[in-house]
Amino acid sequence: MRALEKPSRIFFSVTVLLAVLALRPSRKALWAGLIAGTVGGAVFICYQRWGLGIDRPGGLINSITFGDIALCMGMMCLAAVLDFKGKQVLWPALGALAGLLGSVASGTRGGWVAILFAAVLFIKYGHFLRSRVSKVLALLVVVLLVSTYFIDGTGTRGRVRQGVYDVTAYFDGTVRLTNVGVRLELWKGGLALAARHPWRISTHKEIRAELEQEVAAGRLQPFVLEAEHFHNDMMHVLVYGGIPGLLVYLFTMLAPFLFFLRILKTHESASPAVIAPALAGMLLVTGYFSFGLTEVIFWSILSTMFYVQMLFLLMGFCLNAQDERIAP
Repeated sequence: MRALEKPSRIFFSVTVLLAVLALRPSRKALWAGLIAGTVGGAVFICYQRWGLGIDRPGGLINSITFGDIALCMGMMCLAAVLDFKGKQVLWPALGALAGLLGSVASGTRGGWVAILFAAVLFIKYGHFLRSRVSKVLALLVVVLLVSTYFIDGTGTRGRVRQGVYDVTAYFDGTVRLTNVGVRLELWKGGLALAARHPWRISTHKEIRAELEQEVAAGRLQPFVLEAEHFHNDMMHVLVYGGIPGLLVYLFTMLAPFLFFLRILKTHESASPAVIAPALAGMLLVTGYFSFGLTEVIFWSILSTMFYVQMLFLLMGFCLNAQDERIAP
């Protein structure tokens, strides 16, 4: 029954989409909640980081999960800028900056890949940022991100240097038991296990036994047995579900991305009511995909349900806005 819990929750989350289509709530309520949640999370995590002196704070959850979700919410706030006018754009801008601050305070590095994806999307669809204020705010977020590297109190420079050292030490064979080294060793083991049974679904007990065999043979370091997962979504589903499982995972990420992309391509002259939630949806999907490159972001039920429910929310708002636009 435990194995069915998460898929069941995901499946029944489609009711979120049905509720949005039936009740047609205000988009401003969504943006207000997103902004308030992001700012509130940033205040709490900064208090833990610099008030309580916790090195890797995570609010009430894992620090990596917190940092990733905070950054994702901040990127969606940046998309929400399109749906505000005049001085009101300062509110979603505040949410975007708070998301970035929350990510930096948590010390999460894996989320930085999401910023690169977001930058590509905003370069591609930058014409939607029609106002000068919106463009300045988007540029300001990038400038602040880069500036954190040069501010000692943020810890960004130390995290970057630590990552470089971890990679170098792993391939030199000097030290392998580091944050990055553990991931590299797990990915090495994951590829070896996937090569054994590329088309077969495997149980946790079977994978555990195979890892123990690899460790006993000296091909993997013993610390891989302490990890709960393979610290990469694609690697994790490849090991446990083979190539069919990997294809299913990629489809579940690609399908919603294409949904939002189609809306952007077919409604380029549409109002922000259509564009803002569609762009936020693309940032949500690309954000979670990039988080999954260095972490199994869908391992946690909290991060999974945030993604699924937010996905259906944004889909519902996109469909509602389309209906309003084409209605006679």
